[in-house]
Amino acid sequence: MHFHVLTDSLSDNRARLASFTYPSQNSRTSLLPSSYPDDPRIGRYRAWHPSRRRTRKHVFMIMLFALVGAYYLLFHILRGDANFAAVVPTTVARLTRSHGAARHPNIAQRINATRTVTHTVHVTQTTTIRETATVTKTVSSPVDPVVFVLIMISADSASEGAVLIKSILMYSTSPSHFHIICDEPAQTYLEARLSLVKHPLHDIRVRFYRLTRDQIEARIAREGSIETSHSAGAFGLLKLFIHELLPDTIKRAIYIDTDAFFISDPTLLWQTFKRLKPHIALSMPTHPDQNAAVWNFASNICSCIMLLNLERLRELRLMDSSVYREDPNGPPALSPPTFVAMYGQAGEGGHYQNVHLGDQGYFWAIIKHRPDIFEHLNYDYEVSSCLLDMYNTGLGPDDVTEVDESISQIHTWGTPHQHQAVLPKLLHFNCLDGTPRYYDWGGWSDVTNSLTKRWHAAVVYHVGAKWIWLNKGDREYGDSTLEMESTLDVKFADERYAIERVQAP
Repeated sequence: MHFHVLTDSLSDNRARLASFTYPSQNSRTSLLPSSYPDDPRIGRYRAWHPSRRRTRKHVFMIMLFALVGAYYLLFHILRGDANFAAVVPTTVARLTRSHGAARHPNIAQRINATRTVTHTVHVTQTTTIRETATVTKTVSSPVDPVVFVLIMISADSASEGAVLIKSILMYSTSPSHFHIICDEPAQTYLEARLSLVKHPLHDIRVRFYRLTRDQIEARIAREGSIETSHSAGAFGLLKLFIHELLPDTIKRAIYIDTDAFFISDPTLLWQTFKRLKPHIALSMPTHPDQNAAVWNFASNICSCIMLLNLERLRELRLMDSSVYREDPNGPPALSPPTFVAMYGQAGEGGHYQNVHLGDQGYFWAIIKHRPDIFEHLNYDYEVSSCLLDMYNTGLGPDDVTEVDESISQIHTWGTPHQHQAVLPKLLHFNCLDGTPRYYDWGGWSDVTNSLTKRWHAAVVYHVGAKWIWLNKGDREYGDSTLEMESTLDVKFADERYAIERVQAP
């Protein structure tokens, strides 16, 4: 029986399909004629398909929402609501995505015509819109470069100095300018490494000043009364003439010995200049606890790290010269009276006697007798392995407090940093005898050595850090560059002074 019912049903369907006539290809008649027997009716019209009802409902709601929002925005704009103006850009963007701006384009134009905002940094200005709404506009200002002057004579000196330069570029948040007084082997060594930096994070400028031993010895001879017994020889006195070698446009600079490297941002040290009074010409660490009479107490200072107010040193005419002495109308040099006060009149051969520690012995005389041009520099920038055992600082437990650190440190009693923790920012590995490069010192292989335990890991890291790792700038859009140039015809200030006198009318 069920089989017959199914057969009848199939027969009815076949008959119904046979009676159905499809429209021609060009006909616009609906595929569902109104006489279709299964098409239900509601009143006089057929019912919409459920999907069509939902689509039209959504379109209606979107249009209603956009219309209400547009009138809401227009109302506040015409009223001049200042607080509302601040959120107009975001609202317009959302309205555009919701079809509102497309249906009411004048609204977006009206809103955009009332505001202009530029986002940069540093210097702030205020612009008033319609005397009610304010928009903050900032204008970028250039960042001052940190200026260094370094002395590197020989490839060994340059190999140490390269680690120093690398550490500066690793940590600096500012552009870096280097003025490097060197010989040809040192320049060759440095150029090979600096050329690996293709896209630095900040601008780097390097200028080499090529000097020969003959030039340096000639300048010392023109001074007439200084000499040295230090192992560095004539080159060891070159620090006294830095202000004469650099162009007058360079007004301030940081000097650092090559056997040191940074473990912090050098910009922090550069900012120390802002705290120095304008009349200060020199700043370096002082150690009143180092009372070595054999050196005439020259160990009371360390000229391995100095802040040099080059402009002030030029005004004072720090070092004398036979060229200056020939001009009775010129200002007297500052240093001769201080040398006489410390060491007495020049002895046989016209030189001061019993001067130790090279340039440091002469700087000590200047500072001792002209304290008005000098200021102490924080020990954070002179953590030295020479005499002071680096204040007993070093790598270790990372949760130590400053109080505990200060208690464990040494050589700070009776100094400007008594009861203060020295927080290392620059490490100086001097007085490591037996090697031309501090990182090759034999003591590093002694695992029981106190200095090895505390700082060898830092030495290994900074020496081994690759120059290509300094390519921190954007490879495609970064605009920072490294530029190198050389000054081969270097003249000291007294030589330029002599030329100017001859050329004067």
